[in-house]
Amino acid sequence: MRNPHPPQDPARLGYDYCKYHGLGNDYLVIEPQRFRGALDPVIVRAICERRRGIGADGLLLGPLGKRELQSRAEEPPAVRIFNPDGSESGKSGNGLRIFARYLWERGYVTHSPFAIHATGGTVRARVLRPDGARIALEMGQVVFTSDRIPMSGPPREVLRESLTVDGVSYTINAANLGNPHCVVLADDPTPALARSVGPLIEHHPSFPQRTNVQFLRVLGEHSVRIEIWERGAGYTHASGTSSCAAAAVACRLGLCRSPVTVRMPGGELEIRLDDAYRVELEGEVSAVGCGWLADELLGALGLARR
Repeated sequence: MRNPHPPQDPARLGYDYCKYHGLGNDYLVIEPQRFRGALDPVIVRAICERRRGIGADGLLLGPLGKRELQSRAEEPPAVRIFNPDGSESGKSGNGLRIFARYLWERGYVTHSPFAIHATGGTVRARVLRPDGARIALEMGQVVFTSDRIPMSGPPREVLRESLTVDGVSYTINAANLGNPHCVVLADDPTPALARSVGPLIEHHPSFPQRTNVQFLRVLGEHSVRIEIWERGAGYTHASGTSSCAAAAVACRLGLCRSPVTVRMPGGELEIRLDDAYRVELEGEVSAVGCGWLADELLGALGLARR
């Protein structure tokens, strides 16, 4: 598909940020050349804070690299993905779909499909509608080995293991596709379960880099339901990489077959996996708006526009 949007000069866009959401999982896109200095964790936390900042589940800093339009650059556009606590995420399915739509709308890419570099690896985006409101992402390969997750203990595939948390034993499965995941088999996933047990698993000593947590119930051969506790973000209504990990675990255990519809409080994502557990996710991206940070907030954060 050819991009119908003409390229725009980033220096003339005028906005400090643009906001989008994927199934209620909202992100701010900020171009690095907009401000002098680096967006450190303190600044990210302040901007993402919902009462004193703009409010978001994360911040996307990009496109990184050359100042000229990325469609003319040698390398694919790159992005850094920040959680609202200021930590970095290697990959985010919703965040990368949002960034793909942003690149498409601003004319940074001229054709679909196109690649995007993230800390957790390179993904390939396909724009499925001319307005960019539905995106498919090739997210890479899901792995289940403890050294890749990472998870403590001897080298192994982490499938149907028992993990004791606060005196209760849970059946868990671990996976990684650029960030770590712990998929917990649950008869009745609820927000209360995710909020109470999720942070305990996130910070469990078995996960030296912490982990995202999904509570999974299989609904049918091609359908699952999950509740999510996200590393660095907390309880969330939808997550792309969580959906990929949950679907991959369900297929690896023989409980589902591809394609898998993953149902979450925020909506549904379609997940497709091949025999090597390379995964593609597809879902909606919605625009919220673009705007400016008040001079008062910029001053408090020590930021200055270029």
